Amino acid sequence: MTKKLINSENQQAWSFGLGLAFFVCVLISLISIGWWLTKMLVDQEHAPVNSIVISGEMPYTQREQVLSAMSNVDLGNFFQVDVNDIQKQVLALPWVYSVAVRKQWPNEVKIYVVDQTPVALWNGDFILNQFGKAFQADKTRLNQDLPEFFGPEGTELLALENFTNLNGLLEYRNLAINELVLSERFSWQLMLNDGVMLNLGREERVKRVQRFMDVYPLIKTHLKQQEKQQNNRKKQLKQAVDYIDLRYDTGLAVGWKQVPNLAVSINLKKQQKSNREVMFQKVMFQKDMFQHYLFKRNEFQTKELALNV
Repeated sequence: MTKKLINSENQQAWSFGLGLAFFVCVLISLISIGWWLTKMLVDQEHAPVNSIVISGEMPYTQREQVLSAMSNVDLGNFFQVDVNDIQKQVLALPWVYSVAVRKQWPNEVKIYVVDQTPVALWNGDFILNQFGKAFQADKTRLNQDLPEFFGPEGTELLALENFTNLNGLLEYRNLAINELVLSERFSWQLMLNDGVMLNLGREERVKRVQRFMDVYPLIKTHLKQQEKQQNNRKKQLKQAVDYIDLRYDTGLAVGWKQVPNLAVSINLKKQQKSNREVMFQKVMFQKDMFQHYLFKRNEFQTKELALNV
């Protein structure tokens, strides 16, 4: 009986010893693994960013510009890299509209850039995006001709909305707006792609453009008939529409101009465009600017033809 009791006590002692040894081994293993992980994380905290991935919709911004904008950002420590700072620096580039930045462990920064979408030029120095926001950027990077808007500060979105609506109407006659002018009194003027200027005034712009579209084919027919009658005159100057004044309740007035040849016409348009830009930059929309801009046409010897519709 005593011998069996001694053997039972020995077995319990061995079991306790083995359990204690196993516990000590597990504890040592956990401490070792924790130490190893801590050391690895400490080493990673001092690891620099080794990879920068730049992607997005960037027809105007170049990758080198993005990298140059990040030159002041400290990339020596992956965990301490401030993605908000990178976003701010890249967003300051002139053609950039939005930027998204995120870090990818262990050593990579990903940057997604979306460029502005230019839809028009604003007052000669600025560009408008699709949301009517003006920004300054290198216009030589534009890969298409844009319409030009002129107007007081703060009317960018208004100008864009009216351009979209009125240009949509003019498309039915295969016409488009090259220039849009909004005076400080909110009087509207359009220069079409065929060289005709429309004076719409302040109210009922859509109705007045529709009236123009109804009458314009008759005006063009009138010009063709005149050309046929004057074919026997070799030195006869070609007649064209200068402007159409639609500030009437039921009619319009047509101003004519004499165009010697196509080259002279193109040069005159370029000169007028330059004069308009200077005028808007220096005069700053004085009260009589719009009238001066519309009716200063001595070189054309303008005549008016009133039509009622």
